[in-house]
Amino acid sequence: MIKEFRDFIMRGNVLDLAVAVVIGAAFGAIITSLVNDIFTPLIGIVMGGVDFTGLAVTVGSANLLYGNFIQAIINFLIVALALFLLIKAANSVMRKKAESPAPPPVPATEEKLLTEIRDLLKAQNRRV
Repeated sequence: MIKEFRDFIMRGNVLDLAVAVVIGAAFGAIITSLVNDIFTPLIGIVMGGVDFTGLAVTVGSANLLYGNFIQAIINFLIVALALFLLIKAANSVMRKKAESPAPPPVPATEEKLLTEIRDLLKAQNRRV
């Protein structure tokens, strides 16, 4: 069972997924800071000093914090935009790489020799 678990963990897909999760978490922290520390204050200034996280409505004894919901939507939109731009750039690089012509394959020694023989035979048939 331990050997199977080790084989499972050492598979390339699992390692790639683990790296993606760690990088995604770090990327999420950067985006959260970008939204909370830069964009939200700027949007608040544009909206007349409104702080989204403080927006709430009291219904009975419940306090509905819809400002946090707005903040979560802004976070999502910025993360989605950042991922869109990242994927768009990656696709552009891949497309350019695919469009660049690949160098022609170098013929093997045997193929070169056969080509020379063919050319010699053609030349002899023309003389005859």
